[in-house]
Amino acid sequence: FRTDFLMPLGSPLLGTKVEVRDTNGSAILEGEGQIFIGGEERICFLDDEITVPLGTMRETGDFVRVQNAKLFFLGRKDNQIKRHGKRFNIECLQQQEKLILFVVPKDGLEKREMLNEIQKRLPAHAVPDDLVLIKALPLTSHGKVDISELNKIYQNHLNSRRRDSKLSGAEELWERLQYLWKYVLGLLDDSTGISKDAVFLYSGGDSLKALRLNDEIEMLVGKAVPGLLEVILSRSIEDVYRHILKILFPDEDQLTNYDKVVKRKLSGNSGEEFHGKYIKLKSEGGLEVTSGLMSFIALSRGNHFFPMNFTKSFMQPSNTLQVVTPSVMTSHTQGYEMENRTSTVTNKANKTDCCSVQQIHAESSHVTTVELALCIRWKSNTRKCVDASPLVIIPSKEVVPASVYVGSHSHAMQAIDLDLGEIKWEKNLGDRIESSACVSKCGNFIVVGCYDGLVYVLQSSDGEIHWTFVTEDAVKSSAVVDPSSGLVYVGSHDQHVYALDIYKKACVWKLHCEGGAVFSSPCLSSFPHHLYVATLGGLLLAVNPVTGNKIWKTFLGKPLFSSPHCNEKYVCVGCVDGNLYCYTHSGEKVWQFSTNGPVFSSPCISSLTKEEIFFGSHDHFIYCCNMEGNLLWKFEATSSIYGTPFVFRSDDLKNKILLAAVSTDGKVWILNAKSGTAEGVDKLPGEVFSSPVVWGTKLVVGCRNDYVYCLDLYITGK
Repeated sequence: FRTDFLMPLGSPLLGTKVEVRDTNGSAILEGEGQIFIGGEERICFLDDEITVPLGTMRETGDFVRVQNAKLFFLGRKDNQIKRHGKRFNIECLQQQEKLILFVVPKDGLEKREMLNEIQKRLPAHAVPDDLVLIKALPLTSHGKVDISELNKIYQNHLNSRRRDSKLSGAEELWERLQYLWKYVLGLLDDSTGISKDAVFLYSGGDSLKALRLNDEIEMLVGKAVPGLLEVILSRSIEDVYRHILKILFPDEDQLTNYDKVVKRKLSGNSGEEFHGKYIKLKSEGGLEVTSGLMSFIALSRGNHFFPMNFTKSFMQPSNTLQVVTPSVMTSHTQGYEMENRTSTVTNKANKTDCCSVQQIHAESSHVTTVELALCIRWKSNTRKCVDASPLVIIPSKEVVPASVYVGSHSHAMQAIDLDLGEIKWEKNLGDRIESSACVSKCGNFIVVGCYDGLVYVLQSSDGEIHWTFVTEDAVKSSAVVDPSSGLVYVGSHDQHVYALDIYKKACVWKLHCEGGAVFSSPCLSSFPHHLYVATLGGLLLAVNPVTGNKIWKTFLGKPLFSSPHCNEKYVCVGCVDGNLYCYTHSGEKVWQFSTNGPVFSSPCISSLTKEEIFFGSHDHFIYCCNMEGNLLWKFEATSSIYGTPFVFRSDDLKNKILLAAVSTDGKVWILNAKSGTAEGVDKLPGEVFSSPVVWGTKLVVGCRNDYVYCLDLYITGK
């Protein structure tokens, strides 16, 4: 496992010239590159060539590191892969999207010991998906490792595993499931048992590891297990176990007992029961729904822009901030401003401790001319991780402060003053909150999903419960409101999407999504009037928002964590197969754009940039492509991009069109939306899976160190 001891290559043959060139084709004297050979005396003819100019240099496909005038071999070009955003050389097999390590072991060396050692010594992106022990490496007639033969060996290995996957019963399944759980999480050295209540995501897992565990389990049982990924992501290991049992032993009574659905009980529901469609709760304190309408603008992740009941004086043409989601807007408002409210608090914000955010400008090679700085304006402690994205509401009345609404894994839902960071109210819900909130058409209610299977409708003024609607599983999907009808649409892990009338406290319709949980948020299009829903079963559906009838559907083959986003022409969605897909509103596939990692990030489409789509990938890149699917630019961050980018513009930031994005290592990136160059970057003290929202020069985002942050953006030296 040593990486600090490499043997240098020897000297070139007489009459042979050797050069090492970088990816741009320039000769280098230090660093990594590809070997080119040629010369005036020795000539290489390829294929049907008859004459070749003297001095022609040929690429060899061999990559080396040049160090102190010596060449150190790294690997072959055809053995280079890019995995989790990292390019590295391997002398192993790339099987589909897996990295396989073949080992000729010494006597007594076991596979488990090697895996433990590998996980300790290698970075996460280089840890193999599988390890195969062989007696000797197959070689070609030229003495090189035979890749095609390794393919055959691995295929035989898989076939053997499938033949050996016969389980003796439930007890063996439980034991082997626990082993796979620890194996995928890198906990094989941990001798402690696994609690039956252990949840994968809270045990060190993530979405990518969940996919790997799903594959390992299906390999173990020798068949596909429908709905398994959803259970891994949201339930305990015992629930995973029971789910597999139902598939493997459907006819055994003692095992199908696990299949009984336990109805959730609501605390303080006055004895009312859920009858399968919807539940009505009496409002606390005899609450009555007010009919008054608020004038406000609501901003949420991915440039979702929701202006309601506003007046012309409220929406003055300005460059302070321009964000429009064409999917819910018939006219493209070019901007709006809140008179002088942003500038009046600037002095107060600049007095905060800018050192609270770790400055890393010098560390990032991507930042060429840093002009923007980020400074903590305030932070709010929620007592557990904040994976939800903020909802920002700006009322039209000057006397009413703008608010941030965001939930936490602590069960707490907070309403925070955007300017001051003061908590207006806090409401504890029944379980963890990963869903991002949305606001009702009237502005009086906040709608948010919860792990307890409920959709909560809270009063925006004080957080008191107006109504709760019960689904049959966790609600991680973020709701969306139809600006014309006021209906609220939300998905659930129970594999349904719901249309709710929060004023009548009724479920208008619900639709089963054909075996896939709805993790992402629905997307509403005005013209045509479609609701788009993506599922973990790999389906993208177009639904009639009025009736709930399916209009069309397409199967992408892999889970869709990304939320769909659309404009007048197209609907786009990311997939864990590494692609961004684009469809017409009639369901015809237009194009797909490929990245080198799973795409959990939702696409962002903004009228500020007209024809561009922005999204992130687990390959560490932020991408910008046009509506034809062509790459315009990409920016390499320092970690995976899980959240959704946000496009904005402000007079106070030189009126540039900017893009805010966060990487999972906590870095907040401000890019030029047109060129992809970095304008500024800072780091929060924790991982970030939340998406940023920007109003004026204030950026709000959640963090896994338990805090919600509001950062001020300002020009350096200003």
